[in-house]
Amino acid sequence: MSTQQAAAKPSLQGVRIKARKGAVKAHAKHEPSVFRDQLYKYLETVQPGDFDGYYNKLVAAGGQLELLKYADALFEILLVGGLLQPGGGYLDDGAPPSPFSIFNSKEPVEVADVKKYVDVLNKLIRRYKYLQKPLEESSLPGLLQYVNRWSEIEREKFATAMALMVAQSLATVAPLLTLTKDHLVKNDLAINTITLFFRAYLQEQSIDHLATALRKGGVRDLLLFFPPNRRSDKILDEHFRNAGLPQVAEWWTKRQYAALKEGVISTLKEMLGNGDEYGDIVTAIKTRQEEQPLPDAELIQCLWQGLISSIEWSARQDQNEALAIREITKFSTMLEPFCNGPKTEVALINAVQVYSYEDTRIIKAFPQILKVLYNKDCISDQAIIYWHQKGSKSQGRQHFINATAPLVKFLQEQESDEDEDEE
Repeated sequence: MSTQQAAAKPSLQGVRIKARKGAVKAHAKHEPSVFRDQLYKYLETVQPGDFDGYYNKLVAAGGQLELLKYADALFEILLVGGLLQPGGGYLDDGAPPSPFSIFNSKEPVEVADVKKYVDVLNKLIRRYKYLQKPLEESSLPGLLQYVNRWSEIEREKFATAMALMVAQSLATVAPLLTLTKDHLVKNDLAINTITLFFRAYLQEQSIDHLATALRKGGVRDLLLFFPPNRRSDKILDEHFRNAGLPQVAEWWTKRQYAALKEGVISTLKEMLGNGDEYGDIVTAIKTRQEEQPLPDAELIQCLWQGLISSIEWSARQDQNEALAIREITKFSTMLEPFCNGPKTEVALINAVQVYSYEDTRIIKAFPQILKVLYNKDCISDQAIIYWHQKGSKSQGRQHFINATAPLVKFLQEQESDEDEDEE
């Protein structure tokens, strides 16, 4: 065999030579702009303001273009009006802004107007369901990291659009956590963006709906959206009240109180379980109050809950009323130091009322429980009379009003006798 024959290599007919990785990557960089240019051809044929037309063209584009492959590019175009380069600036290749995008909505921003754009996205995602996941997991977090590059009006448009998307279940609030990054919490940028989001959301849904959305989306601590040196409940409260969103401030306060109440009840149960002296328990609760104060009315209800839940009830119903009276007589020495005034006393009576209504084992003992609390200086005659006349809770109201009528009559007569003696 000659050397020439030995050196001959087989030729591969019809086989595609694999491109080098570097060449593939270099080509891929330009693909989103090709996708954009093709998408524009669909959108440019629609008259401005024809939202049905935009939807129909986007559906048609979905039949020809690879929307899933270019989901991030698609949402950059539809949400902020063009492709972005690393760092958040628009790709500088001479392309015009998108004929359709959230940033094209009216100024000043109107929720009703932004909603027209979001409705197009809603219908498109319902049509092509595979777009929902990249919107939630990639596009929204990716865009939110650049809010510092946008104008105030652009931030408002985007926050409003996202609020409507979450309200319509197109996404959760989880992407908002992107705003807790250090460069975004500076100068109140993150909290102001969140505030715009809340304002738009609450035009569509209730505060309870928003609270549920925040819980499900894992947004548990609103303080993280403030700069580190401004993370306090007082500053948060002032911020949302000044922003015209008192319902957010009130929801946050109630939520914080709920956590504090759980802590008080837990401390109480633990100390009772350990057999600690009542005086030590009172001191421990007072110390907690100094560090993380609860309103007196909230605290007294907590204490009642913790104390009553520590009772080991009898299997025999006929013994439970006497057991309740005996235990509450003992516990009253822990309640009395925290019964600071009529409002707190009425709150305690209502706590007893609601508990008696929900746990019928002691419902008949309700008047006797009030007598014990009265005799132990936990509640005054004025508090009982006020509760009876107009301060009671709705739970079982008529039953409790009737059951305590003799006690109230006695207290009123006693009060009347004292007035006569003074004369």
